[in-house]
Amino acid sequence: MVARLDPEARALLHQGVVIPAHPLALDARGEFEQHHQEALTRYYLDAGAGGLAVGVHTTQFALHEQSVGLYEPVLRCAAETARSWTNRRVVLVAGIVGRTEQAVMEAEVARSLGYDLGLLGITGALDFTDDQLIDRARAVGEVLPVFGFYLQPAVGGRRHSPDFWRRLADLEGVAAIKIAPFDRYCTLDVARGVCSSERRDEVVLYTGNDDTIVTDLLTTLRVSVDGSVRQKPMVGGLLGQWAVGTRAAVRLLDEARAARRDGTVSIELLALGSAWTDLNAAVFDVAHDFSGCVAGINEVLRRLGLLSSARCLEQRDVLSPGQADAIAQAMEAYPDLVDAMFVREHLQTWLAH
Repeated sequence: MVARLDPEARALLHQGVVIPAHPLALDARGEFEQHHQEALTRYYLDAGAGGLAVGVHTTQFALHEQSVGLYEPVLRCAAETARSWTNRRVVLVAGIVGRTEQAVMEAEVARSLGYDLGLLGITGALDFTDDQLIDRARAVGEVLPVFGFYLQPAVGGRRHSPDFWRRLADLEGVAAIKIAPFDRYCTLDVARGVCSSERRDEVVLYTGNDDTIVTDLLTTLRVSVDGSVRQKPMVGGLLGQWAVGTRAAVRLLDEARAARRDGTVSIELLALGSAWTDLNAAVFDVAHDFSGCVAGINEVLRRLGLLSSARCLEQRDVLSPGQADAIAQAMEAYPDLVDAMFVREHLQTWLAH
């Protein structure tokens, strides 16, 4: 038996939506702050996000450790807040990691909480062969539809061949793939693999390339398969960068969709892509090989008032030297891209409930 998306969730996923990768709200002592966690979810929903991804890299992979004990509570918090805050259908994506037994168990938890898909990361299974990874995806797909995930090696991923992505797309339980290697060649590998599958029309692609968001949303990927050209667009994004500036992200996706429909891309839209990348460089700590990326996201949200602290679960996850200044300068340069005015206008409402 293969788990399948309900028609409404499938329609939204194929249409293309903004899915912010949800951070974790901790106080300065490292204790879970449910109040701020709920406020953050309300911000994403009011900003127009079409989905939420919880328990993913931005939520911190340490969340999955049994000793931490936060996986189920944090997933439950987001799902219940979403249901109580909006009548809109929102696609809920649960981060899933670990070896097959753990991954299946997490998929069962997510399904019980009403999640639509599981973003299947490689964390905890880096030593698996491709065959083992495919078997793991098949097992998870019997419980919850799978959102494949190409995670860049710099933050814990590994390279995969086009054949791996073809085999993954061939699985009936796979509904989407997030492409986040931060590498154009690897990005094309996913497109080539999916386009080689008989299920190529069933599997949608989402950008996770935080350094090339606009390019990904505007470009239909064209690849050579068996001597012919096949093409596949990225219809939306599931991004850590969109954990900040979510309202701006929704506007961007609308503009990109209109540009693709009309076949005309403005100079302003291309320039906006450069601005997003410049902002991402500070937030994701490119100067130090992304070591401060999660803390950087939290720091932006702290400065906006949505979090009380930039604290992470693991002590090594902190801002890098000079990153705080880089973030301050980027937020000053691009206030619209971090939703500064929108958050200021609505913050008290999100915190009051």
